[in-house]
Amino acid sequence: MWSCVGSNGTVNSADQQFCYDLELVFSILSIIYLIICFPFSICYNSLLVLVNLYNKPAMTMPDVYFVNIAIAGLILSLVALIQLLGPDNPQWAIWTFNREVYITLLILFNISALVTMYSTTLLSLDYYIEQALPRTYMSSVYNTKHVCGFIWGGAVLTSFSSLLLYVCSHVPKIIECSKIQNEVVADTIMLFIGFFVPAIAVLYALILILRLRNQSTPLDQDSARLDPSTHKLLVATVCTQFILWTPYYMTLLVHITFNPKGSGYFVKSLSKLLAYSCSFVIPLLYTYMHKNFTNKLRQLVRKLDCRTEGCCHQHSELQQQVFLS
Repeated sequence: MWSCVGSNGTVNSADQQFCYDLELVFSILSIIYLIICFPFSICYNSLLVLVNLYNKPAMTMPDVYFVNIAIAGLILSLVALIQLLGPDNPQWAIWTFNREVYITLLILFNISALVTMYSTTLLSLDYYIEQALPRTYMSSVYNTKHVCGFIWGGAVLTSFSSLLLYVCSHVPKIIECSKIQNEVVADTIMLFIGFFVPAIAVLYALILILRLRNQSTPLDQDSARLDPSTHKLLVATVCTQFILWTPYYMTLLVHITFNPKGSGYFVKSLSKLLAYSCSFVIPLLYTYMHKNFTNKLRQLVRKLDCRTEGCCHQHSELQQQVFLS
């Protein structure tokens, strides 16, 4: 991503020490992420997906969105592993890859970012619908699964600009490709669709939720409404999401507007590292703040124990019931 070597192959002696210090700081932070955040990210995201898939009848609308976020988090974690062990860390890069691999990782990163952002956005909007109209089933689990399918499809289509960069890198002689091969355009699309649109939608949803909570209506006692703890989880998820992703999108905005050199690449790499950490923090919030996650996890463990040990006690009880009948 960046190094202390200038564009002409020389090192600027005035900023040499400062640049090396930045490289050292980023390398240390990357090691911390790879040792602590990456294993926990894989563990918690996988656990979130497995627990909910093993308890499909008990899944609610928020669970479907968080499973969606967890799958995107797994992809984002793998992208982070490849990037941080590669050219992103010029001091101790284990491997290097060509432009094709770089574009593929960029596409996967953009898809994961869009899926995470829009899952959080639609979770906020569906939460408001569920609280305002609890018995209309507009935000049911069945509908949410189809919505998540559209989220992935839309994320792939939005990342098509990055795919065009990849295709045009192989056919640079075509005039149309010379016009399309513009990273600023791709960054502008991601900034607008991946950040500003979700931010406005989430802000609008939170305002509606706040107004609804301040109003005392007979629906407050409706058992069909979501558990109150879901509201805390939603607020924590939205705040965490935008705190960790806003620096990355702001660096995109600065890059589009001013195209800075030197330490600007360090800021972009650091903001990207914060975005990677979102794949670890969000499932951690879910596992600790979700009211029924512990019970679901226990059911999963019991099922696994039954498969490994054979559930002899349950088998004996079944034989006794058959004998008595």
